[in-house]
Amino acid sequence: MNLLENHPINELVVGQTATYSKTLTERDVILFAACSGDVNPVHLDKEYAATTPFGEPIGHGMWTGALVSAAIATRLPGPGSVYRSQSLSFKHPVKIGDAVTVTLTVSEIRERVKLVTLDCEAHNQDGKLIAKGVAEVIAPAEKQHLAAGVLPGIAIS
Repeated sequence: MNLLENHPINELVVGQTATYSKTLTERDVILFAACSGDVNPVHLDKEYAATTPFGEPIGHGMWTGALVSAAIATRLPGPGSVYRSQSLSFKHPVKIGDAVTVTLTVSEIRERVKLVTLDCEAHNQDGKLIAKGVAEVIAPAEKQHLAAGVLPGIAIS
């Protein structure tokens, strides 16, 4: 069983960081397209994508945004967080096989309202900046250790 531990508001400090990493697979692109409805051929059609400046299929920009969400939900502040807002600027595409690491850094804490501002950056395996932004999160008030959710098997046909 995978346990998740949060960082309540009273444990957070400016400059604190956490990371979350995932490698984009073709399966991820298909599943993201299926759940979002974004069926742009630049993501799903190899022949079409070859005619674009990217030369091959690229991941959905918001897949990277979803990694930011996962980092907040599972790393910093973690379970019990409420995601209030996000700005995100995409700098480079993510291609199938790219390993993306999101780094969250606490930049401001408003303890009275439990609001935390996080600087968010995503880099690929070569250190290239993929996306950058700022999130506002309501941090949990109490320490928790929770079992991570278990995902069902999903078949693609």
